Amino acid sequence: MTEQIPNISPPAFGVSREIPSGSPFKKQRLNAALVRCLCAVAFCAGLLFFVYLWVHDGAIVNLVAKPEGPLKYPGTLTGLISADLMFVQVVLMARIPCIERSVGRDRLVRIHRLSGFASLNLMLAHIVLLTTSYVVRDGRSMLGSLWWMIAEWRGMMLATLGTVLLVIVGITSSRAARKRLRYHSWHLLHLYTFLGIGLVVPHMVWAGSEFKRPWTQVCIVGLYVVTLGSLLVFRVAVPVLRSMRHRIVVERVVEDAPGNVSVHLRGRGLDKLRAQAGQFFIWRFRDGRGWTRGNPYALSAPPRGDVLRITAKEVGVNSSRLRMLRPGTRVLFEGPYGRFTGESRHGRKLTAMACGIGITPLCALLKDLDYAADEAVLLYRASSENDFVLRRELDELAQERGVRIVYLPGHRARGRASWQTEHAGEEDHIALQELVPDISEHDIYICGPDAWGRSAADAARRAGAPAKHIHLERFAF
Repeated sequence: MTEQIPNISPPAFGVSREIPSGSPFKKQRLNAALVRCLCAVAFCAGLLFFVYLWVHDGAIVNLVAKPEGPLKYPGTLTGLISADLMFVQVVLMARIPCIERSVGRDRLVRIHRLSGFASLNLMLAHIVLLTTSYVVRDGRSMLGSLWWMIAEWRGMMLATLGTVLLVIVGITSSRAARKRLRYHSWHLLHLYTFLGIGLVVPHMVWAGSEFKRPWTQVCIVGLYVVTLGSLLVFRVAVPVLRSMRHRIVVERVVEDAPGNVSVHLRGRGLDKLRAQAGQFFIWRFRDGRGWTRGNPYALSAPPRGDVLRITAKEVGVNSSRLRMLRPGTRVLFEGPYGRFTGESRHGRKLTAMACGIGITPLCALLKDLDYAADEAVLLYRASSENDFVLRRELDELAQERGVRIVYLPGHRARGRASWQTEHAGEEDHIALQELVPDISEHDIYICGPDAWGRSAADAARRAGAPAKHIHLERFAF
């Protein structure tokens, strides 16, 4: 372990003062809480709507009145709830700005993943239960009943194809599959979710007895249109219009460390984006074949006027292309996204914990946030001394603003999940308490690989930091 404890000099900016109770950050947190509350209400309302349709169709009476009832009507309910979760998935993927800022990318990804697998499992249960119910009613075989449903029911051919696509997406979304897939390959496969949902949902209106009434058809079609519309507006129309308006281009490319490059970008009117340190964009550089693949990169410096900067490690085809970008290359973008910003802050003291390239949003935050000379700590782990990215800028922060920086060179611990290096002898939370004795008074910003980030967050909780003070941004998809 090496530690740099700088000579403290007056901070270049960020005068020490308490955050007032009526500060914009407090108001923004209240607004975020309101949005989260409204999202929860909307989710419950949607769920209750589908359950109401199921009850209103006589499901409870028929559950015991018909021989196939104990199988058919639970199967119908699982299908309805699965459809509701499909709509939820699309809304989560639409990146609606107020939801993105209020809930946060990390939490949205987890909710999306859980709702996706729940929806897929319920849909498969729907198929099995309905097919079995017709085996009981008609005496057919399982395959015979399944083929009869596909061949005779309106829209079932499309629904079958949609189901196959959703199963493929579900398989490739498992942790084991994601470890073997490059980001853009996984992302391309993930887009089939939209097509699968588009093929599955129509058969509900055509074949479901719950949607025989005109008002129920209007409701489900309206829900379908609004959900799809939000996706087209916020994932297609808004990014295209913003890219045309702000005309971002590459200004220059700089190598910060072996295998790491920073791309300096310039545009017009970028202050209107209201981007903040700690946020990320999805970038598409028009540098030739394959430019349509979007890649998420966080800002590695606070937005200043019409200038932005990102920093990336060359670990794949797309990130390696950054080095070859030429000045003037046009850029398309989506964003800004995420709530890994100062808006989440509860006090003045902060601890930043970074692993590898996870330093990029934390470097931007440390430059941007307001704190006194003894109120900020950075714990930075990397594989070796040469792998510390943006080290010159970090050392300048230590000298100019009094950030206490602890560099932790060394490979990750083997056989256990830990934020420390392989040679660390103490438990994670004890080591953290020794490095930051007043950790319970700090906001902790954590950014790095998934397993490392989870172990760092767990150590912070065990060290006494309140859960609401822990802000986690994981590099995972």
